[in-house]
Amino acid sequence: MTSHLVSLSVNRVARTLAVSPQVSLLTLLRNDLGLNSPKYGCGLGECGACTVLVDGVAARSCVIPACGVAGRAITTLEGLGSPGALHPVQQAFIDEQAAQCGYCLSGMIMMTAALLARKPDPTDEEIRSELSGNLCRCGTHLEILKAVRRAALLMQKTSQAAVQAGSP
Repeated sequence: MTSHLVSLSVNRVARTLAVSPQVSLLTLLRNDLGLNSPKYGCGLGECGACTVLVDGVAARSCVIPACGVAGRAITTLEGLGSPGALHPVQQAFIDEQAAQCGYCLSGMIMMTAALLARKPDPTDEEIRSELSGNLCRCGTHLEILKAVRRAALLMQKTSQAAVQAGSP
């Protein structure tokens, strides 16, 4: 089996790894880099548990060949914020207690971050549509919806504060 050197950025850290052509991005992240937030769920890209950001766009890492992301920027939940400075989406999910078992949580947060980056003030229907491909069996759907709304507000406040701080 031939390995290929793949260079990419993972959570803003440049990495070069020898990767077999059959290895998925999910396997690389979990097994080679020890990043356990993306979960193996269905292995078919259907459940959303493995969602990461590839160049800022939500993507199912279980169906993406690791060799296919050479030169790209990958962000996992571990790289979205930091323990001392959570991303507003992470904070909102905590504030709204939008998790029970937590298996879908990383994917939900990553999908939410991607949504709010391109649409800062989504409607409830847009939120539901965006998250409809992420399966949650625990019944925290209402809390997740509240968390997305709260995250949108937190991100707007953060953006406004940054603009005011830059103003003379």
